[in-house]
Amino acid sequence: MSRRVLLHVGTPKTGTSHLQDVLFRNRGRLLEHGVLYRADRFDAHFLAALDLLQLRWGGLEEECVGEWDKLASGVRDHSGTSIISHEILATASHAQATRALESLGHPGTEVHLVLSVRDLVRQIPAEWQENVKHRRELGFGEFLRQLRDPSRSQGVAPWFWGVQEVPDILDRWARELPPERVHLVTVPPPGGAPDVLWQRFSRTFGLDGLDLDLAAERANPSLGVPETALLRRLNARANKVVPPPVYRPLVRELLAHQTLSQRVASPRLTLPPDVHEWAEALEESWVATLRERGYDVVGDLDELTGAPAVTADAYVDPDHPDEAQVADAALDAITALVVENGRLVRAEADLAARLADTEQALERSYLRPTYRFREKVVRALRRNRAGLLALRVYRRLRGRSSRSA
Repeated sequence: MSRRVLLHVGTPKTGTSHLQDVLFRNRGRLLEHGVLYRADRFDAHFLAALDLLQLRWGGLEEECVGEWDKLASGVRDHSGTSIISHEILATASHAQATRALESLGHPGTEVHLVLSVRDLVRQIPAEWQENVKHRRELGFGEFLRQLRDPSRSQGVAPWFWGVQEVPDILDRWARELPPERVHLVTVPPPGGAPDVLWQRFSRTFGLDGLDLDLAAERANPSLGVPETALLRRLNARANKVVPPPVYRPLVRELLAHQTLSQRVASPRLTLPPDVHEWAEALEESWVATLRERGYDVVGDLDELTGAPAVTADAYVDPDHPDEAQVADAALDAITALVVENGRLVRAEADLAARLADTEQALERSYLRPTYRFREKVVRALRRNRAGLLALRVYRRLRGRSSRSA
């Protein structure tokens, strides 16, 4: 059984994609030092989380049956330290969290809960954009209205607060853990050294001093206002005709992550001034609660409050973007699709040529006298019962089942 388990349960948009990419690509090196990141594919922990939470996710839920139990079993079989990480675990109910902890060996195993957190002023626009990148058509204004509704029951609100309301997440996950085993990793404000967040993760997971490859291969980059507006309009047109397995590589990966995210000169998504004060007040109440509970903080809780507000003149409404900027983003998107289509046309032509070569080779083999003789013998044997019996005996002797006759 694992001596220690570090269970990272979120929150989304806090550097989780980079963290998980580093852990996955370095899992061999980590294991040499007694640290298990059990994953046979980069999204293994995501599938396990879907299984635990019993969530529907564009058909992927069909792939994940039994994945949590498989992950937990591998963790229990490891004698050193194990790391599990995925941000959607934040939305687990208390019953699901209890099941997860017990399956990892709690209370016999030393389980630590890790929660990475970022200020709401940045989290709210980032979550709306993430919704858009997952095919949503909801406007920013309506998104904000649903979040601020006191019932928190409309549209996206249950999901958002399930993965973002920090004290509530800890109520569900950390109720049975001592505060010294609950670690809050704060995301530093913009403008600091780019490796500060990784250093905090590294210290929390006990990875300091290990020679790891930190180059990012997978990330979840942000988009600007016109780019997100373009993607939302595309969703409205494409959702009915483009299935999720096609949408993910073409729209989310090629257009959003690889193309539109490179347009860094576009205005950034921000909270409107009239929402900023509400978000700040909520954050301040969360920070007060977290200080009282005495959790281990890696970073500074003050980083969750005090984010500067934009002025009314500086705010750019993504529901009413500059149309020239949207058109320019659309040209970049079309160009990327044309280039990708050219690559696919070349790949298709290459496959067609290889298929033609294979067909010609088969035709040549059919024309050989020995093949024609064997084919004539088989046809003759199939005409009577004794011949069929002889064929079956022959194929059994060659290790083939009679079903292939």
